[in-house]
Amino acid sequence: MENNYCIIMAGGVGSRFWPISTPSKPKQFLDILGIGKTLIQMTYERLLSISPKENIYILTNKDYASIVQEQLPELRSDQILTEPMRKNTAPCIAYAASKIYAMNPDANLVISPSDHLILQQDRFQNIIEKAIENAQNGEQIVTIGIKPTRPDTGYGYIEFDAHIKKQAGEVTPIIQFREKPNLEVAELFLLKGNFYWNSGIFVWKAKTILQALQEFQPNLHQLFSSDLTAYNTPNEQDFIDRCFQDCEDISIDFAVMEHTQNAVVVLSDFDWSDLGTWGSLTNHLKHDSNLNSIIGENAHLFNCHNCIVNVPHDKLVVVDGISDSIIVESDHMLLVLKKENEQEIKNFLKEVEETSPQYFEK
Repeated sequence: MENNYCIIMAGGVGSRFWPISTPSKPKQFLDILGIGKTLIQMTYERLLSISPKENIYILTNKDYASIVQEQLPELRSDQILTEPMRKNTAPCIAYAASKIYAMNPDANLVISPSDHLILQQDRFQNIIEKAIENAQNGEQIVTIGIKPTRPDTGYGYIEFDAHIKKQAGEVTPIIQFREKPNLEVAELFLLKGNFYWNSGIFVWKAKTILQALQEFQPNLHQLFSSDLTAYNTPNEQDFIDRCFQDCEDISIDFAVMEHTQNAVVVLSDFDWSDLGTWGSLTNHLKHDSNLNSIIGENAHLFNCHNCIVNVPHDKLVVVDGISDSIIVESDHMLLVLKKENEQEIKNFLKEVEETSPQYFEK
C-alpha cells in the first residue's frame, strides 16, 4: 500500500444543504446523519483500508484548515493542502498530483469527495483495488461508476458500450460522459442499461494524470509542474498561492475527462449516495407511517406526508397539511421547499442573498 495515496476533496460549500450547511461550516464537516461522525470523518476512516494514514491528504479551502485539523487530529499539518481561492477541481488535482509525484513518482492516487455516503466497506475496497490495478498496470484514467437505481437528474452519467456484457466489479472503456439530464432523458438512460452514475471518484497514477493535464490543459500543467522542487518545502504555500492566482477555474471533467481516450469505468454495485441534496437523505433516515423523516425532538407533524423535517431539538415545531416538502431551520434561517424543486435551491439562494446579504457569510 505504500504507493497508494488518497486525496479527499473537501473545499465545497454544500449550498444545497442550506441552512445547516453554510460557508463557515459546510456539510462535509457536519454530522448530517446524526450518528456522531461528520462526513469527512467517515470518508477518512473508509480510505484507511486503501492507503496508510500518512498517505491520506485533504484538499480544502484555506478557511477550513483549522476545522479539518480539529476533526482529523491524527493528520500532520502538511497533509492538509489548502487552496487560497476556489477554482474548481482541476487546479486542486493538479496541485495534489504534482506534490505527491515530487515525493513518489510511482504514486497511485485515489481522488474522493468528502461528502459521500458509502456502505458495504468490503465491496468498496474491492472496487477501488480493481481500479488501482488498472491505473497502475494499464496506466489508465479510471473512474467509479454506480449502477443507477432511479432516473436521477442530479447526477452526471457515464455511457459505455451496450454490446459489451460486463458484470459489477469489471472494467469497461467509456464512450462518453453525459451531463445532468432532464427527467425524460434520465428515464431513457435507465432503460438502455449502459449508463451508470458518475460518482466523482477517480483513480490514476500521479504520472498519468499529469501527462493528461499536459496534453489537454498545458497552461494548467505548466503552472503547477513548473517547479517541483517547491513542493514539500517551506516555499510550497507561496508557490501554490501564485499558481491559483493565475490558473483557470475549471473542473477535472471539463479539463480532462471529456477529452481523454484513455478512460475506463469500474462498474460498481455498492450502496452509494453523494448526499448532494436534502432529498438524497431520504433512504438513510428513519420514516414514520406517513413516510416523514423527522430530526428534532419536539417536532410534531399532523396530516403530513413524505416530508423531511430538521429543526433544533430545543424548538417546539408543529406542522400541519404539508406534503412532499423539506422543512429545515438553523441559526435564524428557515427553509420550506418542495422536494421537486430542490435542484433550484442554489438559484433561490442567489436571489435571496441580494436582498438579505447579512445571512450569508463570506
